[in-house]
Amino acid sequence: MCGIIGYIGKREAVPVLLNGLRRMEYRGYDSAGVALISNRILNVVKERGKVAVLSEMLNTMNIPANIGLGHTRWATHGEPNQINAHPHIDGSGKIVIIHNGIIENYYSIKQELISKGHLFKSETDSEVLAHLIEELYEGDIEQAVRMALTQVKGTYGMVAMNSDEPDRMIAARMGSPMIIGLGEGENMIASDAAAMVDYTRDVIFLDDGEMAVLTSDKVTNTRLDKKVLNKKVEQISFNIEEIAKNKFPHFMLKEIYEQPNSLRDGMRGRLLLDEGTAKLGGLINFQDKLERVKRFIILGCGTSWHSGLIGEYLIEELAKIPVEVEYASEFRYRNPIIEDDTIAIAISQSGETIDTLAAIREAKKRGATALGICNAVGSTIARETEGGVYIHAGPEIGVASTKAFTSQVLVLTQIALMLGRRRGIISLDRGCELVQEMMKLPDKVAKVIEKDNEIKELAEFLKDKPNFLYLSRGINFPVALEGALKLKEISYIHAEGYPAAEMKHGPIALIDANMPVVFVAVNGSTYEKVISNIEEVKARKGFIIAVVNEGDKIISRYADRTIEIPSTDTFLTPILSVIPLQLLAYHIAVLRGCNVDQPRNLAKSVTVE
Repeated sequence: MCGIIGYIGKREAVPVLLNGLRRMEYRGYDSAGVALISNRILNVVKERGKVAVLSEMLNTMNIPANIGLGHTRWATHGEPNQINAHPHIDGSGKIVIIHNGIIENYYSIKQELISKGHLFKSETDSEVLAHLIEELYEGDIEQAVRMALTQVKGTYGMVAMNSDEPDRMIAARMGSPMIIGLGEGENMIASDAAAMVDYTRDVIFLDDGEMAVLTSDKVTNTRLDKKVLNKKVEQISFNIEEIAKNKFPHFMLKEIYEQPNSLRDGMRGRLLLDEGTAKLGGLINFQDKLERVKRFIILGCGTSWHSGLIGEYLIEELAKIPVEVEYASEFRYRNPIIEDDTIAIAISQSGETIDTLAAIREAKKRGATALGICNAVGSTIARETEGGVYIHAGPEIGVASTKAFTSQVLVLTQIALMLGRRRGIISLDRGCELVQEMMKLPDKVAKVIEKDNEIKELAEFLKDKPNFLYLSRGINFPVALEGALKLKEISYIHAEGYPAAEMKHGPIALIDANMPVVFVAVNGSTYEKVISNIEEVKARKGFIIAVVNEGDKIISRYADRTIEIPSTDTFLTPILSVIPLQLLAYHIAVLRGCNVDQPRNLAKSVTVE
């Protein structure tokens, strides 16, 4: 994963590139670099660390240039250091590339190039591209890039320049997002629309197997086989304010606080109170397939997998349709069986998660109807699936997903409600009841967020604990998984989530007075069972934190601390019960001095396998 930015036009390139890199630093922050062509001379400046380090270096230099490339890296091949940082240059010092993805056959190409006299400086697979382009170069950088890309296997989003051809840059995509930004007398290329929103809203999304030649006044799109394409110009849908921290110290906290609004946006125009159902525009053309569906397969990774698990409870309970939830990263490696009338749903905040994209492609190839649940409009999954639903959560910059999770669960609830009503499983009265409760969720989430200071005080007590257990049952079991994941991701504390009944099948051996155990213990059919599990932990002197409904007097007898949330319909509780766990993880991480927006070893959008 990385952030890619390229600029050609009338402006000074350095400020544009640095601004774009700052906007994308959540995608990778091991190292950063730029390449600039000034008076037909190639200048490469790169260093280990954040974009701020690169910016300080460039401030001491004066490199006038109207064309340049920038890159912020998340390491795959080779440790994060100055040599492995992008951009990478060829042996002549004239050709430069930046690359996101993995070149799977880089080693064999590298050995062949070494036999021809090429000398390599880095440990990366990406440097091979620069040397391969050099080997094939005969005066036309576009043709050399085209020929080189026919020889590589793997994934790439890449941009190349040649100081002997300082009036153009070449971009290409295979499995890694690339977006062209169109301006007046200037054009841009980036791996994320956030990098160019300050300069243009007119964009073109590259698809796999496509190339683009950018000059200051023209963009030409082709396929690798030279077929010229007439690509649709689309619009960036968000604004600069949405990708700024505003008054908040971190994007993660801002995005937790945005959840009342993101939930409202996810319901706007979709809930039909009088009919007790939901109307989802992206599924209108699939009513026949939804009527016939015999099985859903939900595909996701990380937080999206957790929301999918909640979707399984929702769809099976409310619509009585079998659901399987698969790790997208494993799905295509186990020869999955796709029966007739199977619908596969890919869940991805970015719509670019490479494992999820590969899984939904595999499902399509095997005959499933492919739908998507995404946040990013125009993303690859949104374009490659046959239909689906946008969650409308707005840009999510924090690496640890928060508002996307609750918005994904909300969309899955709406799908389950729609299916249940159409199939006659849910009555009109019950449907109206669910719709009314959904409409109350934003205000109830806001009420939970008001407990922020209370949760921060609890975090002060817990911040030095080395291990946590998160336990729950039923539809809130995936919330336990999500709570544990949030803590691991941003505080680096070991945490595990389990179904509460599974605790006695192994994890109970870990419990002592130093083990915090977080229970999601809200009202529902498993409430009494969870109380029994709490008693088991209490008997072993575990420190119990319980998320409970307001006014609960029973669990407070056993728990050392309780966090109360408003009551709601059982099927909607995950959207409320996860909020305290998000805030707890956030405050523990901050108190431990961790960078919650850029946790070590993680990047926001996982676009490499």
